[in-house]
Amino acid sequence: MSSGWVDEGFGAVADAFAENFSLFPELGAAVSVYAGGRQVVELWDGDAAPGRPWKRETVVPVFSCAKGLVSVVVHLLAQEGRLDLDAPIGAYWPEFVAAGKDAITCRMMLGHRAGIPVLDKTLTFDEIAAWTPVIAAVEEQKPLWEPGTAYEYHGHVFGFVLGEVVRRITGQLPGAYFRTVIGDPLGLRAWIGLAAAEVSTVARLEEAEGRPPGLDPEHLLMRIVTMNGALEFPGLDVPHGWNDPDLHAMELPGAGAVASASGLAGVYAAAVTGIDDSPRLLTPDTVGDAVREVSSGAGFLGFDAGARWGSGFLLDSPFRPTLGPRSFGNDGAGGQFAFGDDEYGVAFAYTANRMLGHGDPRAAHLITALRTCLP
Repeated sequence: MSSGWVDEGFGAVADAFAENFSLFPELGAAVSVYAGGRQVVELWDGDAAPGRPWKRETVVPVFSCAKGLVSVVVHLLAQEGRLDLDAPIGAYWPEFVAAGKDAITCRMMLGHRAGIPVLDKTLTFDEIAAWTPVIAAVEEQKPLWEPGTAYEYHGHVFGFVLGEVVRRITGQLPGAYFRTVIGDPLGLRAWIGLAAAEVSTVARLEEAEGRPPGLDPEHLLMRIVTMNGALEFPGLDVPHGWNDPDLHAMELPGAGAVASASGLAGVYAAAVTGIDDSPRLLTPDTVGDAVREVSSGAGFLGFDAGARWGSGFLLDSPFRPTLGPRSFGNDGAGGQFAFGDDEYGVAFAYTANRMLGHGDPRAAHLITALRTCLP
């Protein structure tokens, strides 16, 4: 039986969460919902690792949900007038413009249209962890297409480019700045660069049986998601795999967040309503800017998974059904998903440690139930 609580009127989410453990090969999982700035669902169940039950404070690698944390920070800087999303990135980072990148804007990067989804240079794990070697490689990189004319998922480069812009403006790496302005003030359990004191709370990831193997390492998509093989994927227990504490500790802002469900949901609740008595972080105009579609349809590689992208966020679509046109969020390779919606005043997050692969239905099952609870 699940642990936690559910407010009156949200019992359908609790029922769906329990069903997930019978319908799907769950190991451990959690779901959190905020409504009107107040937490109304906080549930967890299963095992964080063999012999270790999932607890309220359990965190798990949430992969590209990191992009949502970075994007909230970027929009906050834009809202404060410290960043123009449509200005050339070179205005903040002059060295970036080399090799034909002078016209690339943060908006292009947020919409995966910058033309630099992968780096030609192969970096070691230690170089990636050191940050500056990646930034030097980005500066040398020539776009694969004319920036702005096509889109393709910018797996890790997304986080390094936007993160370096954040660093140039604030003096802090993106994970540290996120903690400074959002995570620490609100006490949210979400990190890009996990604090050493939290290592014992991390759930252990496991692959579900029958999960498809990765593509050829030289395939562009695999180069995108592994940074040319430096980051193992889907490897979990190999050196520098996704169960490695060294990976959790590094600033990997494209795909390296570690969070609890309530931590992720709390970020979006803070953005769209504020939490309890705190003011909302993002104004209606800022959210409106974030949810305008920037990219959809077939990407540079010719695939069309049905996703729609705003500025840094997945939008409501058959690929990631949410609540409507004001919903914005990001998902992660293990099935995790989090989003907010200021029309409904709702924020949602689901985290799990059993990785099911493409088309994972678990979060969608919970969101379908959540929709029935709303006016």
